[in-house]
Formats: sequence, C-alpha cells, structure tokens
Amino acid sequence: MRRARRADARPSPTPGVQRPPDTAGDLLDLRFRALLPERDWASLSPAVRHRFGKRLTQGASAVYVGHIVGMRISRLGWVVAQATRLVGSPLPLERQTGRAGVVTVTEDPDGGGQIWTRLYARASGFPQVIHSVKRFAGPTGLEEHVGAGVGMTLTVTVSDGALLFRSHSYFVDCRGHRLHLPSWLTPGALTVTHADAGADATAGAFRFILDIEHPWFGQLIRQEALFQDAETAPQDRAT
Repeated sequence: MRRARRADARPSPTPGVQRPPDTAGDLLDLRFRALLPERDWASLSPAVRHRFGKRLTQGASAVYVGHIVGMRISRLGWVVAQATRLVGSPLPLERQTGRAGVVTVTEDPDGGGQIWTRLYARASGFPQVIHSVKRFAGPTGLEEHVGAGVGMTLTVTVSDGALLFRSHSYFVDCRGHRLHLPSWLTPGALTVTHADAGADATAGAFRFILDIEHPWFGQLIRQEALFQDAETAPQDRAT
C-alpha cells in the first residue's frame, strides 16, 4: 500500500534559488550574531536578524532589488572613487539618484564567508558592478576584501535598531604578507548601515547607507538606497 503523503510536506526548492525568508527550517548562520552582544542582537528587528542570521546553501543566492534614493559626493570624494577603479571600483561612480540596483549574496565555498555583488545602473554605458568578499577572520572577526588584495577589517555594532559595519583598519595582502595602511593613505572612516526602511516604505524594504568621512575633509561620499527581497518586490518599476 502506498503511504499517504503528509499534509505539511513541502515541495523541494528549485536548485539555485533560496527559499522565501519566512520559510521554516532555514539554515541558521550564527557568524554575524557572534560578533555582537546578545542584547544588541536582540534589539534588531526580526527582518534584520533574519537577513544576517540565515545561512545560504551552496549554489543558492539571496537577491535584493531596489534603487538609489540619495547620493552626495564631494569633489575629493569623486576623485577618490575614480582612483579606486584600480582595485575594482568598490565606491559608487554614479552621482544621480533613481538608478536601479541589484545586490546578490552568495556563500563563498573557499573562504568560509560571503560573496557580495552589487550592480548599479548608470546614466550611460555599462552598469557598475562591485564585488567584495566578507570573511569571518582577523582581529575584529570580520574582514571585507575587494580587488588587488585591498581590504579592511570591520567592527559590527547596533545603533537605534540598525546594524552598522565600520572600518577599523585598511590593509593590502601581497604574497602572503599583510601591510596595514596608515590613515593618510585611506579614504577615511567607512560606515555601512543596514536598517529597516520604516512604516511608510513597502513591507520588507530596508535601507542601505554607505558613508565615508575623512578626518580632514569631512564627508566624501554618502549613498543611500532602498532594497527588498527580489521575490516580493513589485515588478513595475522602470530601470
């Protein structure tokens, strides 16, 4: 006799596509949580805790879509952004707002971290694509690597319910050796903020804010974008 299928059985997920964020049974990822005191982690909203507490399976990606809602860049900030083309263009090159953006997060099978790919449309030409790898290593427990061996150690904190990633030190890896850069050779203090978008935004949306503050020249770059899970995002926005 054929055994009856359980009523609560779930179909197998499509290969390469992460299940919706509210699906029970998601793999737990304690790596970001371990970088914070328990009280700070608990103060984050459930949506933020889920995004940074869900382990992606090998071959699967989390995809977020959105657009740039705010952009300020000083003259020196523009020069710095252009200079970083030498190491993979990790800083925004587009001054205008309203441009579409896509963020993809994939598990790094070799480094034990996450591969982050950010794609931003531009007024003309090809979109800007930014690649970086977050690795759970180093003196602060978290590093971000861009091109040509350049990277930074990051500290993770919570402020007003938002998750903040702040640069601690910049470095260059070369042939197995690490050279820490003096402050005058860096663009300044970098802060990335991940926060819920607020009651007026679409459900599930969050804000991504990139800030670079130079100790002598003040704010060089501030970019703010709204993103949400690609599976729940409306499809009628023009790019």
